[in-house]
Amino acid sequence: MKKSVFLGVLTVAGLAAGVAAAGTLDDVKARGKLNCGVATGVPGFATPDANGVWQGFDVAVCRAVAAAVLGDQMAVEFVPTTGKTRFTALASGEIDMLARNTTWTFSRDVDLKFDFVGVNYYDGQGFMVPKSLGVGSAKELDGATVCIQTGTTTELNLADFFRVNNMSYEPVPIETNAEAQQQYLAGACDVYTTDASGLAATRATFEDPSAHVVLPEIISKEPLGPLVRHGDSEWGDVVRWSLNALIAAEEYGVTSANIDELAKGTTNPEINRLLGSEGTLGEMLGLSADWALKAIKANGNYGEVFEKTIGTSTPIGLARGLNAQWTEGGLLYAPPFR
Repeated sequence: MKKSVFLGVLTVAGLAAGVAAAGTLDDVKARGKLNCGVATGVPGFATPDANGVWQGFDVAVCRAVAAAVLGDQMAVEFVPTTGKTRFTALASGEIDMLARNTTWTFSRDVDLKFDFVGVNYYDGQGFMVPKSLGVGSAKELDGATVCIQTGTTTELNLADFFRVNNMSYEPVPIETNAEAQQQYLAGACDVYTTDASGLAATRATFEDPSAHVVLPEIISKEPLGPLVRHGDSEWGDVVRWSLNALIAAEEYGVTSANIDELAKGTTNPEINRLLGSEGTLGEMLGLSADWALKAIKANGNYGEVFEKTIGTSTPIGLARGLNAQWTEGGLLYAPPFR
């Protein structure tokens, strides 16, 4: 099981080293379009709407970067990737960045030669079962069949959890969230395990969500965030600080409603530097002075994006939890814009 997670490590690392030297920022500017890797379809996070326009929490990160670099949040080519194909797509240069419920781990950062530029969702792995199964805890799953996406950290976490608790299970390998949903609802597996946010997104699409239960155990740390190739720090800075701009905007009270007014100048130097009325932060990135303003205007600040895509008022229904601002008891924290 461990083998599949690290399959092709050497090939991926070699690809990444070669492509990174090209200078992704210049490539994106010359192309006039950002190639962004996303999931094949996870409601609330990344999925095309009825008109084929990609929407979602992860999609908003791609659009913020496109707005910052190109001044147009729609100048994005979305490339759906699976757990198996995502890293090769990034390493080979098929995509410029990956924003796809991908966990920041040691081996992915170091051995696969990628740079995670931050965390846009703090998550953890959970389990979903039909209510009719009568199970109240993951520790009651001995002998269960489990739908699990291949090439993911969830494979290793699952093996570790069952081993520690002296239980056995039968894996039912799947490659996409859509396939997992189909297999689970067809009864091919007793349990579906993935990040808790993914379980909430999947459950929200069911005809009767109340017939399915997400068990209380969270068995791992899953810091999910966008990533780029090693060796291209200039591009990594652009993606990192575009994400940070969304996070900082929420902390400073910069919203879709007031951003144009605040951009004229305020008594808060941090807001002025963020929005470009003061300082030379844009120039340092090789972008225009209003790069962050454009990134934030694309879909709003972090809190606005969260609420309209996966928040409590949406079918996904996720509370902020660990993803609240640090000032509200969460882990969300952007370094200073200075």
